Amino acid sequence: MAYRRTEKVERRLAARREAILAAARAAAAEGGMVAVHIAPVAERAGIAAGTVYRYFPAKTDLVAALAAAVAAQELAAMRRAAEAAPGPLSALAAAVAACAARMLGSRRLMAALLTDPAEPDIDAARQAFRQLLAQEFQARIRAAAAGGHLPEQDTALSATALVGALIEGLIGPLAPEAHEPAKARAIIQSLMLLSLRALGVVDARARGVVVQTSLPGINEGGK
Repeated sequence: MAYRRTEKVERRLAARREAILAAARAAAAEGGMVAVHIAPVAERAGIAAGTVYRYFPAKTDLVAALAAAVAAQELAAMRRAAEAAPGPLSALAAAVAACAARMLGSRRLMAALLTDPAEPDIDAARQAFRQLLAQEFQARIRAAAAGGHLPEQDTALSATALVGALIEGLIGPLAPEAHEPAKARAIIQSLMLLSLRALGVVDARARGVVVQTSLPGINEGGK
């Protein structure tokens, strides 16, 4: 008869997995992708490296799991912001604002998971993060277009371009510094305005939507 894990064992295993991912996240947030390796992550989590290997046989597996966990949190935040908005265009703007604010608030972590140079297999493991962001934006763009707020367009291409603009404008090598909350808010609003204009919203309407959108707090802007 096959061995069945008890609920207590399942909880312990899940807690250990979460501890490993938390350690990997902290390492990435402090030192970028180069800091995410099995041995230092194990030390940070307070467990043996062999234990980490039982959960994640290779660094690629660990990075993929970390990217998936962070992506889930980012998408949830974007959806909460969008669902609180009064209409589809406002929901799109709110999703852009939430995504931008969180990128600025966790700049090193986001760079590690989206832009840091990495081996091909590591880079491939991170691509799902970008794809999920693009899919979320595509759904918001499609809804706004269906409501007559945006012109007809290739929503998949528009969403992909929007993700690229946010990444380059917020965490790319040419992105401006945002140490002060006021500067961070200005950057987010500029990218919101750019996004809405690029998607086909006339300038006066785009400015109105940006002004009306509540911006999330910036806790770690510029880090």
